[in-house]
Amino acid sequence: MVRFSVVLSLVVLAVVGFLGCSSAQVASTPSEEKPSTTSKHRSLDEMLLFFPSKHPEGNWNPDGLRFQDVWFTAEDQTRLHGWYCPCDNPRAIVLMAHGNAGNVSDRAPWLKQLQSGMRVAAFMFDYRGYGRSEGVPTVQGVLQDARAARARLRELAGIKDSDMLIMGESLGGAVAVQLAAESAPRGLILQSTFSSMRDVADFHYPKLSWLVPATKLDSTTAIARYRGPLLQSHGDADRTIPFALGEKLFRAANQPKSFVRVAQADHNDWLTHQYLVQLNQFIDNLPPAGN
Repeated sequence: MVRFSVVLSLVVLAVVGFLGCSSAQVASTPSEEKPSTTSKHRSLDEMLLFFPSKHPEGNWNPDGLRFQDVWFTAEDQTRLHGWYCPCDNPRAIVLMAHGNAGNVSDRAPWLKQLQSGMRVAAFMFDYRGYGRSEGVPTVQGVLQDARAARARLRELAGIKDSDMLIMGESLGGAVAVQLAAESAPRGLILQSTFSSMRDVADFHYPKLSWLVPATKLDSTTAIARYRGPLLQSHGDADRTIPFALGEKLFRAANQPKSFVRVAQADHNDWLTHQYLVQLNQFIDNLPPAGN
């Protein structure tokens, strides 16, 4: 996840610019994305939360990864794209929600690790505005995308919600929690994620955190509605999402749950041998699919 302090600093500039504009003007965004007809429906924090990389940026033909391009549509008919990475006799099938920057092609090494190293089939999708997906990202839109991706994975793998794992990284962790609260998966895996958007804002810029609604991506409240196995990991040197916020989210979760403290790891350094061992054990200990 792009550092939140940067996001909130830009929010201040956006607020100043917005207040100085006439009603016919639109605040500029920090990305190269051209304003669309739907951008006016985004709040200021949303305009600066998402940092998508659009196709063709990235490596869209990674070596050693078996995948198929999958197209599907959200409820509002936004056309979305993802990679389905099957494997023979998978131990688990996982729906993956990535962080707020880049696109699916940036996660090819991680998908390859799951497919070849852990015998896990995965479907990772790009939120609207990311990669080859159309549209403009908003929090509600991204959650709609995730629900559509879950439905598409049901079709691809011929499984129910309760047979799949849901995995989320950073911002994607909040997306994953919302899905799990709505329909319990076989297991929930969270990496370097937060208790709520407001909590992250409170930490970095307490005088400006009022810009982020307290109910927006409130994972602490949502995770209490999930009852199933949880594996959560967090680097104890995370400067983007403080370790304490990961602990706060974990305390709100129901049993059975396990927490992996990744020593001396910053926000994007969670993929360690220690974590992979714990993840492998978590998958081994899951109840069989279909139960």
